[in-house]
Amino acid sequence: MQFLEGLNDAQRKAAITTEGPLLIVAGAGAGKTKTIVHRMCHLIENGVAPSAILAVTFTNKAAKEMRERVSMQVEQIPAALREGTIPFVSTFHSLGVFLLRKFGAYDGTVKRFTILDDADTMSLIKESLQYFGLDPKQNEPRSIRSLISRSANALLTPEKLLGESNPHYRIAGQVWKRYASLKKEQKSLDFDDLLLETVKLLEENKTVRDWCHDTWQYIHIDEYQDTNEVQYRIARALAGERKNLCVVGDSDQSIYSWRGANIKNILEFEHDYPEATVVLLEENYRSTKTVIAAANEIVTKNKYRTPKALFTNNADGELISVYAAYDENDEAKFIVERCIEQIDSGVAPDDIAILFRTNFQSRAIEEAFLSYNIPYQVLGVRFFERREVKDVLSYIRAAQNPDSLVDIKRIINTPVRGIGKVTIANLFTHGKESLSGKALISVKNFFELLERIRDFSELHAVSETIKYIIVESGMQRAYQEDKVDGEERLENLEELVTLGLRYDHFDGTDGLEKLLEDATLMSDQDNLDKETSNGKQGVKLMTIHAAKGLEFGTVFVTGLEHGLFPHERDSKLTGADAEEERRLMYVAVTRARKKLYLTYASMRTIFGMRDVRLPSEFLMDVPDEYIERESRSGEAGFGKGFGGDFTVFL
Repeated sequence: MQFLEGLNDAQRKAAITTEGPLLIVAGAGAGKTKTIVHRMCHLIENGVAPSAILAVTFTNKAAKEMRERVSMQVEQIPAALREGTIPFVSTFHSLGVFLLRKFGAYDGTVKRFTILDDADTMSLIKESLQYFGLDPKQNEPRSIRSLISRSANALLTPEKLLGESNPHYRIAGQVWKRYASLKKEQKSLDFDDLLLETVKLLEENKTVRDWCHDTWQYIHIDEYQDTNEVQYRIARALAGERKNLCVVGDSDQSIYSWRGANIKNILEFEHDYPEATVVLLEENYRSTKTVIAAANEIVTKNKYRTPKALFTNNADGELISVYAAYDENDEAKFIVERCIEQIDSGVAPDDIAILFRTNFQSRAIEEAFLSYNIPYQVLGVRFFERREVKDVLSYIRAAQNPDSLVDIKRIINTPVRGIGKVTIANLFTHGKESLSGKALISVKNFFELLERIRDFSELHAVSETIKYIIVESGMQRAYQEDKVDGEERLENLEELVTLGLRYDHFDGTDGLEKLLEDATLMSDQDNLDKETSNGKQGVKLMTIHAAKGLEFGTVFVTGLEHGLFPHERDSKLTGADAEEERRLMYVAVTRARKKLYLTYASMRTIFGMRDVRLPSEFLMDVPDEYIERESRSGEAGFGKGFGGDFTVFL
């Protein structure tokens, strides 16, 4: 019984409920990983062979952490009981690879296969387009790949897309059939196939199914709220008639519907398994009472959730600081100044996180950290290192200097305009005279585009030139059609336009040259990288999505404005999807252990347009008793409440 020690009553109940379906609803910071680990060890301690236990999670990082914790705990069990091994801990994709290597993909015919990475996948999509004589300029390969992936994970077929009235869907269905044929010929699988072929194996092959049921008698699925249709069916198939299926998750932290996650999987678990036991883990071990109270107030507004209320025995802690900034630059300066205060008071820089809804918000914040010389790290890609931003800067440089080969190479086929690698090689080796036909026409059109950009830039402001490049290059259309990350890339480009306003007062092309100079210097952070290379010295900047699963002593949640957070796309959604922004806010707030800051701007410049902003409804959800309003030194005080008495600067 040693593995039940140190568990609270709810965790203990989850650990000892070993037979039949079990739903563990684990609130933020409620010790779900500890509970899963101790449950598996309790099974082993009571005679279950470690090899009979399977645990599946989503990320390699989570699987590695769980495997290490299980391994450490299992060592305390007598060797005679634990067989010298540990449970099978894996991601969904790694589990798929294991089963497909053992039993074979493509109806069991292929056991040795190649796993395609993103570049390989895009190459085959383009090859499939060319097979049908379709122009990649008119049919953006990444957009088609995205549609195929979403359809596959919803267990649709190419025939389903071919029957749609939308011509883009029909083309995707046509390409999908060819793409699938090419993969099979080459004995290769993409990431989606690793799951799709696995669910086919489990549902259609009794031998495989029986082997899994004989091998793994106790199944654990972590982050169940993030499962899509394919993963849901894999879990159901693995459970079999024994139904020893333990799923762990939190409907309040379901924030990935945009990549196929279905919150209904966790909300309807009791419908799927009427005999299921449900355990609520509601005691939070991470945050202060104040933070938890605010989080509860925010998330209880949602209807599509498993009712629960987090509580903690931690201290009340500090009040939540709210700052109404004049604009995004004022917001960034406030954040940096408070970070300096925190660091001076003994808080480690790596225990501070700045969270934002969308990546473009990082630009002003990064700039402020650089100007104050505060070490920081962006989890993801820094603003000027983002692909789409670098592409626009390359267009500017190439237009000003057509001999800049590095920039020409970067953008000559970005977005796709039918200029292949052979054409590019001939162009740089032998010049335009070596080209003919469509290749020559495409290259000429590209260089004419650069000339138009150069001519436009001589007569227009920097921000207008950036807008012109985004539209005329085809980037805007390409990203509008890209349903995976096109929206985010467009937002980053809009932020680049906003940054361009700062250089509009320069004469001629001087503003463009100054922008390029500043961008280059701002990206050159060698000293900063040295200071933060061990991953523990810099303040962390990241999106809220990237912060899920992490925790920090001090957290800033920024950009809390209507239309930004909640995002404007939220107004177009219905049902549980419409509540996802509120769940995202709940995730953001519960990252904080001790101190939480909430900030918003009364004015924000987006795509070069300066707009008056209204505070987010999420701010209004937090009762005044948990809030203290802050001002920067020398700034005027701000409104008393968010129910109608707040300051908007004009």
